Amino acid sequence: MTLRNILLGATMLCAATTPAIAFAQDTAEAPASDTDYGNDIIVTATKRSQTLQDTPIAVSVTSAADIQNAQIRDLIDLQSAVPSLRVSQLQSSANTNFIIRGFGNGANNPGIEPSVGVFIDGVYRSRSAAQIGDLPNVERIEVLRGPQSTLFGKNASAGVISIVTQKPQYEFGGSVEASYGNYDAFVIKGDITGPISDKIAFSLGGNYNRRDGYARDVNLDTDVNDRNRWGVRGQLLLEPTEALTIRLIGDYDKIDENCCIAGNVIAGPTVAITNALAGGPSVDANNPFSYRVYNNFLSSNLIKNYGGSGQIDYDLGNMSLTSITAYREVRSNTNQDSDFTSADLIGQKSDDTAINTFTQELRLASDFDGPINFLIGGYYFNEKIKQHSQIYFGDDFRDYGNALIQAASGGALNVPLLEGTLGTLEGNPAKYVGTFFHAGDGMDEYYRMKNTAWSIFGTVDFDVTDRLTLTLGGNYTKDKKRFTTDVTSTDVFSGINLDAPAYAPFRNQLIYQGGLAQTIGGPDVLNLGRPATAAEIGAFAGANPAAFAGISGQVQAFADANQNNPAANPLNGLKAFQFLPPFLNVPNSVEPGKTNDGDFSYSARLAYKLTDTVNVYATYATGFKASSVNLSRDSRPTPEDLPAIIAGGFATPNLVSGSRFAAPEESSVYEAGLKAQWSVAALNLAVFKQSIKGFQSNVFTGTGFALANAGKQSTWGVEFDGSVRPVQGLNLNLAVTWLDPKYDSFIGSAVGDLSGKKPAGIPDLSVSMGATYTHEFAGGTKAIAHVDYQYESPTQIVDGLTGFATDAEGIRIAQGLKREVNQLNASFTIALNNGFELGVWGRNLTNAQYLTTVFDAVAQAGSVSGYPSQPRTYGVTGRFKF
Repeated sequence: MTLRNILLGATMLCAATTPAIAFAQDTAEAPASDTDYGNDIIVTATKRSQTLQDTPIAVSVTSAADIQNAQIRDLIDLQSAVPSLRVSQLQSSANTNFIIRGFGNGANNPGIEPSVGVFIDGVYRSRSAAQIGDLPNVERIEVLRGPQSTLFGKNASAGVISIVTQKPQYEFGGSVEASYGNYDAFVIKGDITGPISDKIAFSLGGNYNRRDGYARDVNLDTDVNDRNRWGVRGQLLLEPTEALTIRLIGDYDKIDENCCIAGNVIAGPTVAITNALAGGPSVDANNPFSYRVYNNFLSSNLIKNYGGSGQIDYDLGNMSLTSITAYREVRSNTNQDSDFTSADLIGQKSDDTAINTFTQELRLASDFDGPINFLIGGYYFNEKIKQHSQIYFGDDFRDYGNALIQAASGGALNVPLLEGTLGTLEGNPAKYVGTFFHAGDGMDEYYRMKNTAWSIFGTVDFDVTDRLTLTLGGNYTKDKKRFTTDVTSTDVFSGINLDAPAYAPFRNQLIYQGGLAQTIGGPDVLNLGRPATAAEIGAFAGANPAAFAGISGQVQAFADANQNNPAANPLNGLKAFQFLPPFLNVPNSVEPGKTNDGDFSYSARLAYKLTDTVNVYATYATGFKASSVNLSRDSRPTPEDLPAIIAGGFATPNLVSGSRFAAPEESSVYEAGLKAQWSVAALNLAVFKQSIKGFQSNVFTGTGFALANAGKQSTWGVEFDGSVRPVQGLNLNLAVTWLDPKYDSFIGSAVGDLSGKKPAGIPDLSVSMGATYTHEFAGGTKAIAHVDYQYESPTQIVDGLTGFATDAEGIRIAQGLKREVNQLNASFTIALNNGFELGVWGRNLTNAQYLTTVFDAVAQAGSVSGYPSQPRTYGVTGRFKF
């Protein structure tokens, strides 16, 4: 699809759900108006209320009407309306990844904070478990693109998603909504608001959302990927005086569902082994979109997310004071058959996480008539994380490990032989018998982290002329983290040093046998083109005793010289099966388990009104994201610390270097834009170059996660957003994002040197377009028809896969793993003048299929798993507003 075709097609198909590019700045929130259109919409993205037309940052806004018409049901659906935003669900209902303009990350590791900050009613939600779920009673969603650290501090280096819910009203009202769809989906929502007195108003809302699974677990004979979640949210609005406003919010959400299926994308050589262990198919090989999976136990996700906040606004005349205090807790308990096969390889992979977060923001904003206005504030963040993880081998893992070892050694070795031989060489033949890959062995992990941060921020607006405004902003942030680990491995085989001197006789024997087979099978002897078998070696020795003696002596001399040479160790191929080696805990005498980051971020903006309807702006801004901590079994000493640990004599067996944490990110953006608003049309255009130094990359390696900093990642981009009302009742919108990203430098990635290459997962072209037509009949009844379309050009899904051999440039890749998105959504609603509405809707009506993420299959080198997109959904909705 070309850009020309998209622009031509927009005259027929454009979306009222597609938000407009914006700028934002003013303190008190203003309620959205049904008459707001295009750049007249009020936003508060930069902590002031102002129209999109008059705001100097790139912002997209999705209103409550947009959400209703497009049946946007959670933040994952939001990307169909905002082409610069990508949202994907990962391992569980608690894990979500947000990317803006190709920048962002997320993980099922609670020590890794996202690069895109998520706020609900001004309160920061620090982890993805607190960000996903059914949307509350939303007034609008603002997506700020580019670094936003000047006003939002740490963890806004790629952008911000700000969700604004509706305030309590002094006029009694509310709504009830029920929806039924395919997969036996049932959603009910309700809210009520009204006065308690002339100075106090309340609102109360609730939602319940359940759905059968849209996938089938063939082995367990049950539906999977179901939905089961509910929540309540209450608010009080107190206005004791004209100058003082207090808004109190409390909410509780619970998720208890099965998620998330992973299909088999590439069936590697281990599939034959898992099929044999399962006594039939263990995966639906090479068929991720069959939505047929094979597991040996159901995954579970139990997530509780609750908390409260209080916002106080005090009008001082030409200044206003705002305080936002919040405390939140997240409790997440998940368990997953992480090998995604019906063979019982992973008997348990559970995570039990508790996150407690306290935040306090205080800011003062001016509203002078003169040429200068300011906003100054401070922010405090305190978070405590406790995580208990467990991963244990299943009943089939011993047989699986035996099959892997036999295959890797050409049948020369097996688990019982290794157990007996290594034990004998240590002086106790029974020492290891029955212990390698034993069911129930694995890792027991405890992690703790405390994060405290504070920042001082401010902006100054100077009206150079009545049309030209200069805005300068700055933010100093200090972030400290302390983390401790208590991890124990009971994986016996992973704790054995296969290079140990005690095993020299065994290595000598294997080197000798291997060398003999290679030499006799080689071109100078039998010319077999392969190693000779034992029978062939015996026949040659019997027929050629003198020649065999000479060969045997040479091979034995080589074996004697190399039996303690790690590079020549014939057991090296078995080290890949030491899946859960002993863990070096932190803190220790070399590693203190601390990070201490400080940064000053700043911004400079010029905004100029060319005419009363056309504005232009230019921006330079920087951003900052603090260090992320690797709270997982893959946390390992850095290459710089490992020698001191070894010299200190407390290194654990098989300890290798890795990362304990990733250093901070520093981002910057150059941006210029144009914004126009007329009576029947609006358009916004932004051109930018954005980069992040030290981008925090988090790559799944098949057994764990590798956390690393890229040297630099940058993107050139263009964003266009246009809307028009050609006739009464018809709204047409088009939003297009074009990106040209690359890794300027990324030498130490988990999959090779990526410097100069295009980062995966970032489409060159993203488009959202559609139309909403409203026809009003005599008597006030309305018919509302809506359609929207989302397109993403083909893009490689991952930078590389560690389970595959390297290409000519040293990058581990899996060819052909690309994603292209073509998704069509539509709805039709009849709204009666008595407040009753009845509508039908559908999402992904074309049943487009694409992979959101792919990764190395767990402990199955050569196999690839992936998360498939959600299939077509549709239903009917009834709503009554009063």
